[in-house]
Amino acid sequence: MVSKGKTTITFHSGILTIGGTIIEVSYEDAHIFFDFGTEYRPELGLKDDNLATLLKNRLIPELKGIYDPRLNYTYHGEDEQEYKETAVFLSHAHLDHSKMINYLDPKIPLYTLNETVKILRSLNRNGDFLIPSPFEAKNFTREMIGLNAYDVITVGKIKVELVPVDHDAYGACALLIHTPDSFITYTGDLRLHGYDRQFTLDFCQKARHTDLLMMEGVSISFDEKETEEIKVFSEEDLIAQLVKQIAANQKRQLTFNGYPANVKRFEQIIEKSPRTVVLEANMAALMQDVFGMNVPYYYPLNADTTISSLDTKLEVSYEELLADDHNYLWQAVANFEKLQSGGMYFHMDAQPLGYFDPKYQVFLDLLDLKKVEFVRLACSGHAFPQDLDTIISMIEPKILVPIHTLKPEKLENPYGKRILPTRGEKITEFKGE
Repeated sequence: MVSKGKTTITFHSGILTIGGTIIEVSYEDAHIFFDFGTEYRPELGLKDDNLATLLKNRLIPELKGIYDPRLNYTYHGEDEQEYKETAVFLSHAHLDHSKMINYLDPKIPLYTLNETVKILRSLNRNGDFLIPSPFEAKNFTREMIGLNAYDVITVGKIKVELVPVDHDAYGACALLIHTPDSFITYTGDLRLHGYDRQFTLDFCQKARHTDLLMMEGVSISFDEKETEEIKVFSEEDLIAQLVKQIAANQKRQLTFNGYPANVKRFEQIIEKSPRTVVLEANMAALMQDVFGMNVPYYYPLNADTTISSLDTKLEVSYEELLADDHNYLWQAVANFEKLQSGGMYFHMDAQPLGYFDPKYQVFLDLLDLKKVEFVRLACSGHAFPQDLDTIISMIEPKILVPIHTLKPEKLENPYGKRILPTRGEKITEFKGE
């Protein structure tokens, strides 16, 4: 039976966890979903990313009529409603929001900003970023419909506007969702301390007095602890700290790595570094795809393919980088055991991400064994706790729903009601208090 004149929100996943957000908004015979990634649980040590494995370990939810029918998935949920129109939206390229898009039914349209399309296609050029489809070539990436900022898509009587926000994944957006009876807002992931702060400020104005605000709260998930890492307060501050470190270590091998979707950070490293920056070939290709930049690059050990779009005149040999101690700042992505003893490595939100990943301590131990100094220069892609409060104060939502956090109860709404949903819960009432 179709619910007439009633907006329903279903929180399939992304509740009491960081990542894997999948939320459904339905109205009459149309519904939309956002996002389409998986929870990040490296401690599980899973041997594969098969649909059955992900479902069994609750890294993704049961969804009716959404997964590729060729996967022979059988729905085990309780939803009996049939829909005439369906669409999926991606807020940005991070894997916890995009990893399983190749498992989406090919007939269902997938919308995101043009920048995210470029990043996902480039990162998956070797087929090792997204979960591969078992029915396609290894480097297959399913069709995505790229949109410009502020474009509006209509699905039945649901209208969705994609609004850019500041995040450490280039091309991130929030969603403003209008149905005949509700104005719903999904922040995606956002912050106020990156290069695109104004995007977030503009978004807050457009979302002002929304009926319901679904807001990420990653930064309130953890107790603040004093660490030995260098304190970084903004993307600009991170680059300044890096430049300072480079200048203080003029006769030393210097390497770094960062999360590839943060292409604006890589752009600034290239521009501001006192040394020539050399990127791993796939990262160089990503910078070319997104910004049209041609930068020095190298192929790592045992690379079995080359990238035809890269200028061969800009290639630096891997052997030259391994021997260098004064000309280059280069991106190290593998074979860390080959780095020079006494060198310095800058870890800038790269994999492995932190102590929750079993591979992190192994990585630190390897660098310590090689006597390579580990310097963590981290700048969160998520709003600081005080900035979360600032964003809420600018929007003044009638109802606040904290998601994408381990401690949703720490986010308050002085302007109305707060709802703390459970996984799988449906909400149909949008009256603030």
